[in-house]
Amino acid sequence: MEPQETPHSKALRFQVLGPMQAWRGEQPLSLGSPQQQAVLTSLLLQQGRPVTTQDLVDGIWGERPPPQAIAALRTYVSRLRTVIEPHREVRAPAEILVSVSDGYALRISSGTLDLSVFETTVTEAATARTKGDPAEAHRLLVSALALWRGRALAGVPGPYADSQRLRLAERHVSVWEECCAVALEIGLHTEVVAELSSLTSEHPLRERLRELLMLALYRCGRQAEALGVYTDTRKLLIDELGVEPGAGLSAMHARILAGDPALTPPTGTGPAAVRHDATTSVPAPAQLPADVSDFSGREGLVNELRAVLQSATGQAVVVTSLAGIGGVGKTTLAVHVAHSVRAEFPDGQLYVDLRGAGASPAEPAVVLGDFLHALGVTEIPDSVEQRSALYRSLLANRRMLILLDNAQDADQLRPLIPGVSGCAVLATSRSRLAGIPGAHLVDVEELTPAEALALFSAIVGEQRVSSEPDAALAVVTACGFLPLAVRIAAARLASRPRWSISDLARRLADQRRRLDELQLGNLAVETTIGLGYGQLRADEARAFRLLSLVDSPDLPLDAVAALLGEAEERAEDLAEALVEANMLECFTPGRYRYHDLLRLYAQRQNEKSADTQEQQQAVLRLLEHLLPTLRTAAQAIEPDDLLFETLDELKAPGLGLSTAADAQQWLRAETGMLLSTLEAALGGPPNLLRPALDLLITLNSIVEDPTHAPRTRRLLEIADSNAQSHGDTRALARVHLAWGTLEYFANNFLGAENSLRESLSLQHPDDVTVVRSMVTNTLGIILSIANRSAEALPFFEQALSISHVVGAPISEARLLGNIARAQLDVGRTAEAVESVHAAVANARRSANGACLADTVYQLGVVLSSTGAPVEAVSHLREAHKLYQEQQNRLREGYTLARLSESLLAIGQAGEAAEAAGESLAIAQEIDGAYCQGLANAALGEALLALAQPARGLACLREAHAMFTRLGVPEASPVADLISQQHTEPASSSPPAP
Repeated sequence: MEPQETPHSKALRFQVLGPMQAWRGEQPLSLGSPQQQAVLTSLLLQQGRPVTTQDLVDGIWGERPPPQAIAALRTYVSRLRTVIEPHREVRAPAEILVSVSDGYALRISSGTLDLSVFETTVTEAATARTKGDPAEAHRLLVSALALWRGRALAGVPGPYADSQRLRLAERHVSVWEECCAVALEIGLHTEVVAELSSLTSEHPLRERLRELLMLALYRCGRQAEALGVYTDTRKLLIDELGVEPGAGLSAMHARILAGDPALTPPTGTGPAAVRHDATTSVPAPAQLPADVSDFSGREGLVNELRAVLQSATGQAVVVTSLAGIGGVGKTTLAVHVAHSVRAEFPDGQLYVDLRGAGASPAEPAVVLGDFLHALGVTEIPDSVEQRSALYRSLLANRRMLILLDNAQDADQLRPLIPGVSGCAVLATSRSRLAGIPGAHLVDVEELTPAEALALFSAIVGEQRVSSEPDAALAVVTACGFLPLAVRIAAARLASRPRWSISDLARRLADQRRRLDELQLGNLAVETTIGLGYGQLRADEARAFRLLSLVDSPDLPLDAVAALLGEAEERAEDLAEALVEANMLECFTPGRYRYHDLLRLYAQRQNEKSADTQEQQQAVLRLLEHLLPTLRTAAQAIEPDDLLFETLDELKAPGLGLSTAADAQQWLRAETGMLLSTLEAALGGPPNLLRPALDLLITLNSIVEDPTHAPRTRRLLEIADSNAQSHGDTRALARVHLAWGTLEYFANNFLGAENSLRESLSLQHPDDVTVVRSMVTNTLGIILSIANRSAEALPFFEQALSISHVVGAPISEARLLGNIARAQLDVGRTAEAVESVHAAVANARRSANGACLADTVYQLGVVLSSTGAPVEAVSHLREAHKLYQEQQNRLREGYTLARLSESLLAIGQAGEAAEAAGESLAIAQEIDGAYCQGLANAALGEALLALAQPARGLACLREAHAMFTRLGVPEASPVADLISQQHTEPASSSPPAP
């Protein structure tokens, strides 16, 4: 019988293809706790069929339900009814979430659930394909896949949700396979290469995806790459599974070698038939800066660029690059043209200043992170390759314009270029970006005299120019007809109504200097900027210079105030005066930035002034503002934790960040400025070096973004050399602490150990400081990883003693957990259990969720190793839930691997394999080497228990290779397992499916 629906249910919408969400009309609904969402999941996925009470309990809690499970279930159902039917009268029977026999059912229409819409659309696509309409089939499949908003049922707990997550993940990939196959049928081979490359990277053992990728590459004329895919796949299958490629992949290889004419692309079809029109909850990005109202000239170039961008409908991405000297007006032209074609790109426009002319060009990984945020992604991958692949996938079948301003070179641009047609890229750079294949290169030259006069008149006023035409021509000629120079000169004149144009012309009459600058190209811009600089009041000029000391993408008002040593109100007046004078930009209220050339000019003025004391005091004021702000952020993120002692006394309170959310938001906005401040300070005198080191160590303790590692390494090299030259042993001790932490996260354990021991040698043995506790704890962790737990224990105990003296309960809890693991390794089992229980007790008394998750995880590992796997499973599930809530993907991966080990120990091999598989997926996503080793080892053992020896051995070999590369002792037991499998007789029973 078909499920009934009620009138009230029609306004409801439910999402399971991503995080569990629901709406009534456009109003989002609060679905309550994760367990309550698990109840709703079970009912939704049954699509109107009744679910018994027992099945619901089993689906939420598995084999270990709480004593009051039935009562809790009824509470969840009651709360869901209140959410779903808010206007139902008291005691009136439910109409949507109804009681049926010994259970419940959800009466909603099929179109209410995104999964139902997905399956219906996929079925319609199959019908269209059967009827000979592959273009319509492709459109439907793209529409179906657009319904996915991430991992299905993300965050929903319980065995039922776990099993459905795996099922839906498999279904998702299979539909992607079908979509790519249909795309190839209609000639979209160029467009589908990027998506297939990403899919094969995520699912390397799916031969069908590899087969489709080979066909797509071959049709693009990339025969060698297509054959290379086969070679790589064959090697992977033999190495990991001990099998040859299947019939389909082998046949494709043979057909390509033979030049089979049937492999040529179909005719009469093309990308015009396919458009991605699915709506999303994220608004289309509209990031273009404002167009200037007085744009003048360049009519022919504007028309040329418009025509090129509007042609973005072929088989490749349209990339247009504007090149020219600084100040020639590339950005203004690009923004103006971009606005004129906005209607051609209905899916939005992205913009970024790549800062290619500055000392710290924007990292592609950081830019991709910002773009992905703008496109609605909440969980950003770590590596630039993963971010770029996801970016290309999101832009597939969208029509977007991407404006990449101030590029340094082609290498910086490549990760930011979409992979398929329909999108257009407009880039600006000082140099010709000839390294971008197929790019349309345009040289932007200076304005003609008539165009320069038109721009000058638009700013100054037609009446003033017409009264002094010769003087006006003299001004724009002296400016070299460069738009930036003309604009600055005209703005100065417009703000000085008592000046005549002749007055301005006389100021530009220093022909010797002007000719010198014109011969040097870019120096012509410096002369023009100097004219504007010369018109500033003394306090404005000082502000213009000092704000350039930190080479940050932009500066918030509080940082401006700190650099200038002024109250925020006064600092804002000065900054706005510079904005009005076109010497500073304000794209967002309260945030200020330089044009690249203006920044370089300001920095040169600092060099000329030679007032190093004023400049150092400005940077010191910023450090004294940022350090307490960052420490406040650290305390908000890690409540109850004790921060390390600063080298010098804090002088200012910093900003108030009351919640973890406020702190995280501030960090996301200001990490670039923090790193730029460190670059300005770490090479300075001790009064800058010391607070800068404290800032760096604090930043590293709360921001674990691997994309910042190269920049951090450069900063530490500067700090190390500077601290040594000043003979500052306390500073050097912190430098080596930072080095040790950096090497630890890079899995260079020997380098980390050496740096940390050097840090200890620079500290007094009797020091009772949080810094010494940090060093000894981290050193203990590294020794434990190296199977030297007996050496590690004294370091852990020293750190624990210090934490107890200084009153750091969070550190004590974590240290007790570390001590427990070390005690376990050296055979002190009873002490280990006692220590880890004390760790959890300490953590539960705090408000620090991260600490609680860490100690509960340690408890689970210790119990698993001491013969209590049932209890270990419970604690590891709790730790996994906590890490999920904290979005700590690395720890989530570790926990799932350990959970797999415990599940296997109690005979639940199937669940163990699922947990290990999920751990491996996370580890690969975040490029966590050690976690990949743990996950592969756990998955290998689980597969062996499931009578799948080939797959199990492949995983174990992968784990052994990873552990060996890292130099950790886990390699030895994995080697023993592999050896054992080779010596045992083969099983006579068939392998499990």
